[in-house]
Amino acid sequence: MKMKSMGYFAFVLLSISILSYGLSGAVYAQEAPVLPLSVTSDLPTYSSGDSITISGSIKTLAEYSQSVTIVVVSPDGNIVTIAQVIPSSDGSYTTTLKAGGTMNTSGDYEIRAQYGAQKITSTFVFTAEGSTPEPTPEPEPTPEPEPTPEPEPTPEPEPTPEPEPTPEPEPTCGAGTELVNGMCQVIKTTEPTPKSGGGCLIATAAYGTELAPQVQFLREIRDNTVMSTESGTSFMTGFNQLYYSFSPTIADMERENPMFQEAVRAFITPMVSTLSIMTLADSGSEAEVLGLGISVIMLNLGMYIAAPALIGVKSYKHFKSRK
Repeated sequence: MKMKSMGYFAFVLLSISILSYGLSGAVYAQEAPVLPLSVTSDLPTYSSGDSITISGSIKTLAEYSQSVTIVVVSPDGNIVTIAQVIPSSDGSYTTTLKAGGTMNTSGDYEIRAQYGAQKITSTFVFTAEGSTPEPTPEPEPTPEPEPTPEPEPTPEPEPTPEPEPTPEPEPTCGAGTELVNGMCQVIKTTEPTPKSGGGCLIATAAYGTELAPQVQFLREIRDNTVMSTESGTSFMTGFNQLYYSFSPTIADMERENPMFQEAVRAFITPMVSTLSIMTLADSGSEAEVLGLGISVIMLNLGMYIAAPALIGVKSYKHFKSRK
């Protein structure tokens, strides 16, 4: 009787263990993992002129407000666009761009999102207008093997000439300079016109290369947004006359002085961030480009002139009151 009771008790314990394991497995199976950072596009495929909406969410926001950096890369590895989006309080973010322009290659485009140290990628397919699959080349006929010629007699070895002295290596010049009489000098170029598009000399020298994402972002804002309107083209005509009168000298100073280069980079980085506002304007819209352009100019005037002036006046009054 005692052995029968112990067997019944062991059977009950085994049944409870099996049921609890099954229930816990079901509970854990229902909890889907949540990625710390996500990014996706609203559609899997696009064509020229379509509106592309990129969105995602952040599981854990940083203690301080920072933007999500979104980079779209073409199939050949070139950066198509860069956007910086401030996430909302619930961690979601979204931005919109138009297919076409610098997106002129059909294929898989990669979306790269970064928030602090968190990174994630996604893809979509873009089909350019008028793109057709390349024809398959016909196989070339296999040439018939030529008859092996008889070996020629081995010539007598010629005397080894004495090695000539190795010339000293020429110095390597950086971007925007050329070697003249053994010295690196700044390349003198003609002043670019708004239609031809010029290089951002100061930003290129500050970030070290014109392939830097910040430089390509400035070029895209200028070519695809500002110069898509008549008012923007007129503004760039007057701006280029002023900008290219002093920018080659500053760019040359940046290449010669690394500390000055870092200072210029820190000075222009807030301005590059404010220009992301121009991505909200539709290409060719005079009202949107003019209105957002004036907002960016006023924002930079307040940030670079009004704020320092106010701080200087407050400091002067403070020190004067202490005397």
